[in-house]
Amino acid sequence: MLIDIQTRIKNIDFDIRCITAEQAFEELSSNNGALIDVRESKEAESQPVPSALNIPRGVLEMKALEQFKEASVPLYIHCASGVRAKLAAEQLMRMGYDDVSVVTCPVPTINQALEK
Repeated sequence: MLIDIQTRIKNIDFDIRCITAEQAFEELSSNNGALIDVRESKEAESQPVPSALNIPRGVLEMKALEQFKEASVPLYIHCASGVRAKLAAEQLMRMGYDDVSVVTCPVPTINQALEK
């Protein structure tokens, strides 16, 4: 049976922590975590988030293990709409990362919070 993306998101069996950009930057200022942009490279280039590490959703599982060696590192995931970020958070949690949050704000809001 095929399912649409909304159903797929509802069926994620992890409690995914969703936070605002302000919350993420407040935490990042003290916890040595990482903000990860899972948009495609062209999207990130056209509307960058300067403090984010761009790791497109399609290669996240491979790159995450290279970049983040500790399961406890706080990871903050964002994309354009939240869908890829939630799917990415689910995968990272399945891989064993235990401090994963999704930043639910649109990119302009993330950049505004970064400027504060």
